[in-house]
Amino acid sequence: MAAATRQAAVRITELFLSIQGESTRAGLPTVFIRLTGCPLRCHYCDTAYAFYGGDRLSIRQVLEQAGQYPVRYVTVTGGEPLAQPGCLPLLVALCDAGYQVSLETGGAMDIAEVDPRVMKVMDLKTPGSGEVLRNRYENLERLGAADQIKFVICNRDDYAWACEQLQRHQLTKRCEVLFSPSHDELQATQLAEWILADRLQVRLQLQLHKYLWGNARGR
Repeated sequence: MAAATRQAAVRITELFLSIQGESTRAGLPTVFIRLTGCPLRCHYCDTAYAFYGGDRLSIRQVLEQAGQYPVRYVTVTGGEPLAQPGCLPLLVALCDAGYQVSLETGGAMDIAEVDPRVMKVMDLKTPGSGEVLRNRYENLERLGAADQIKFVICNRDDYAWACEQLQRHQLTKRCEVLFSPSHDELQATQLAEWILADRLQVRLQLQLHKYLWGNARGR
């Protein structure tokens, strides 16, 4: 591990083993590393407990804790993990350690320096989130075929807005696109019907972990 990486540290809200509930890796046992802090305040956020607090750990300590679990998939999430400078060297260290790493990011932070080995799962915030003005559209140019763009859809207006973004930015030609219903606001069946009616080439995503364990922390 490089000296700069050894000296880096991050503030962690929780680190736990669970079933990946989202992205193209849904269903796989995964170690989740939830970093503390977020500059956004999406109205549907289900991890507001990660806005503050947490424990400051060296990257070596994080790797030691993650290494307690015999799985090779790791997701770095938040909050907004990229709000911490230590997130970037953490991603590098995890990749160097042989993990298949994904990053869940809200799309308001620059992703240019994220290690190219990391699978980026990036939100485009819809109007219904309350944070649509925070989207960094220049991030779209930095996504590749292995990455994913996620829309959390709250209502029909959000759906129409997301469809507009699909067309304007030719998103399905760039990477995989995920449409996810806001859990307590839009029925998944309704979103599925809209997708089928419009023949969209997107993946309907449900939050599998919520169907398994509700909003329980550490699951």
